[in-house]
Amino acid sequence: MAGQRGRDLLLKISDGAGGFVTLAGVRASRIQLSAGAVDGTSAESPEAWRELVAGAGVKAAKVTGRGVFKDATSDARMRAVFFAGEAPDWQMVVPDFGTLTGAFQITELSWSGEHDGEAGFAVTLESAGLVTFAGIA
Repeated sequence: MAGQRGRDLLLKISDGAGGFVTLAGVRASRIQLSAGAVDGTSAESPEAWRELVAGAGVKAAKVTGRGVFKDATSDARMRAVFFAGEAPDWQMVVPDFGTLTGAFQITELSWSGEHDGEAGFAVTLESAGLVTFAGIA
């Protein structure tokens, strides 16, 4: 697989009508998937080696990103979602890899800017329900 351009990662939010609207191209990002482990070790575990209960841990996804809003409408949508405490469906599109889709809540949102540059944002999204992955076929 050839190298991928980070600038092609897209952050999309549900438009409320079954589709998604691109909020921003993300300049720096991180997608973190985790699954908690549940220890099932007992006195009968072979040679006292730890045993984990498969599939029993809590799964979570966390997305952090920095970028520039596509337009004033996308900026307003993200602010509205944050202040309302909503957890709408989001999509994180990773070119040549796939798409993560699920309910996420904005847990951090900030804006920044230089006097001679564009205004930017930073956001942290945390999963609030089932997250699915659709790989590139």
